[in-house]
Amino acid sequence: MKCKAVIFDMFGTLVDNFSVREQNNILLQMASIISAPPDEFIRLWLGTFNERATGVLPSPVANIEYICRKLEIPTENDRIQKAARIRFDFTVRSMMPRAGAIELLSTLKTYGYKTGLISDCSAELPAIWADTPFAPLIDVPTFSCTTGMRKPDPRIYRLTTNRLGIEPQNCLFVGDGSSQELTGASQVGMHAVLLRLPDKDGADAHRIDSEDEEWDGPVISSLTEVLTLIKRLQR
Repeated sequence: MKCKAVIFDMFGTLVDNFSVREQNNILLQMASIISAPPDEFIRLWLGTFNERATGVLPSPVANIEYICRKLEIPTENDRIQKAARIRFDFTVRSMMPRAGAIELLSTLKTYGYKTGLISDCSAELPAIWADTPFAPLIDVPTFSCTTGMRKPDPRIYRLTTNRLGIEPQNCLFVGDGSSQELTGASQVGMHAVLLRLPDKDGADAHRIDSEDEEWDGPVISSLTEVLTLIKRLQR
């Protein structure tokens, strides 16, 4: 393999997955603001992830308005805006880079590798992207909510490699295995590796899938191992 680019997942890879406890606390605050039954609000919010991630619900405001209609709650716009802001601020706080993430991206750029991102995400991430420390270090960020495609759809991988100008077989994909992303990357010809951090796999980590992807390919336990893996693949 001649590795020319490294493409990363976002949540669970470059940043931690959302905390289940903190996310539920945020959702309870949002429900309280719009006077929604908390359990029903949380159920509907979690149940509309696909719509958020593919842009069908293009903003937190649109998502809250949808839930209000489902629950037949007449709510003033200012309350919806306030609830949406709580969610937005939560996403901003969640953009804390994992240990070694910025250093790895900087080193890859120094060595001449292209970098990409494929994230199943809602509209908050692209809205704040330019202000994150990742933006200057990722050549091609691809967000599911702006493309209308989610992993493991092969089109979202090919879109990213096309934008990078590099063939899939010359790309390494690094992710935590959510959304069947590693299998999806492998099926389009990428070399995929599972990032499994021993201290980050607790029950409080929110994951899109209820079960981990069945993966029998390479596994690393820290982002710093990416460079070692690239060297091994180049031999």
